[in-house]
Amino acid sequence: MLPEVLLIAGTRPEAIKLAPVAAAMRAAGRLSPVLVASGQHPAMVAQALAAFGVEADVTLPLQRVTGSQPELLTEMIKRLDALLAERPPAAVVVQGDTTTTLAGAMAAFWRRIPVVHLEAGLRSGDLDSPFPEEANRKLVGQLAALHLAPTALAATNLLDESVNPANVLITGNTVVDAALEIAAKELPFEDAGVAAAVDAATHGQARLVLVTAHRRESWGEPLDRILRAVRRIVAAYPDIRVVLPAHANPAVRAQVEAGLAGVPRVTITDPLPYPALARLLSHAYLALTDSGGIQEEAPSFKVPALVLREVTERVESLHAGCAKLVGTDEELIVSEAARLLDDPMLRQSMTAGGNPYGDGLASQRTEQAVAALLGLTAAPSPMPSPSFA
Repeated sequence: MLPEVLLIAGTRPEAIKLAPVAAAMRAAGRLSPVLVASGQHPAMVAQALAAFGVEADVTLPLQRVTGSQPELLTEMIKRLDALLAERPPAAVVVQGDTTTTLAGAMAAFWRRIPVVHLEAGLRSGDLDSPFPEEANRKLVGQLAALHLAPTALAATNLLDESVNPANVLITGNTVVDAALEIAAKELPFEDAGVAAAVDAATHGQARLVLVTAHRRESWGEPLDRILRAVRRIVAAYPDIRVVLPAHANPAVRAQVEAGLAGVPRVTITDPLPYPALARLLSHAYLALTDSGGIQEEAPSFKVPALVLREVTERVESLHAGCAKLVGTDEELIVSEAARLLDDPMLRQSMTAGGNPYGDGLASQRTEQAVAALLGLTAAPSPMPSPSFA
């Protein structure tokens, strides 16, 4: 029997980034991947995995009463520990910086099972931002046996923290693999407004602007500033079509609808399934976003991003020039969007160097790195440095 490797996902981004790794493991035939849904966001994990034609092999039943982080962490550790005792794997792969990531790493470490940290080494340098993710990823960095860094900068962060270089590999980010695979399928849109906007962009009748403002720190007055900027951009450019997937929180959705009430050529939607979001992004002219995932995916589709945050741990896109921080400053958002909308050459220059986050081969490198950790093959070569590095 092939060695089993548990891939633990609790949120939609984790599922999206782990699904290509599971596929790469199945294709290589050296490891048997076991997709575990931790129970943190089970419906969203199932939806994300379904986009890749797979489902979780194990879904943990959590008992949540208060909804607090301590309750979630302890409940997941208890369930994961029982799973690891019943079905001891050769290794456990955790992704990113969620509560699931921390729980999976701790449960495996206590069972002396090697922990592989996918998307290791991201750092903002501020434990309060993002909270609690910055602490989660630093804690997992102390437990992991293998650190799979998406970029050279992430690897440098780990080396600066005295992680053994032999245990660090630059793989690229598997979200790039996922986005390219899903967007290429050209799956139909369920939302008629989104379909109409993409159709207009596809036929050269409009330029599509994707707007996302989901992070909690964007809610309230910062979101109002973003919405005022969107109103002004739409008013200034008659060929602009905006699609804004709103947060599921009813208060946030109400704020978005009130802020863009009566504005033409704006489509407000529910949160989009990943295939729809990836395809939408692939047709966008510009993204205004506070999403880390979109910052990572947009360069593969040659879409510049104006980042609606004061700080981002994904600084590689800033260094590469394919993204720019604008925060939630209304004037800055409008002026920087206008520069890109007025100057096609400037827009093209922002993404001419490619994607600093990956080349579409991260999942294959990840599979080989885990197999090498278990003594089944040689370690892979790291992802080549992008041309702008």
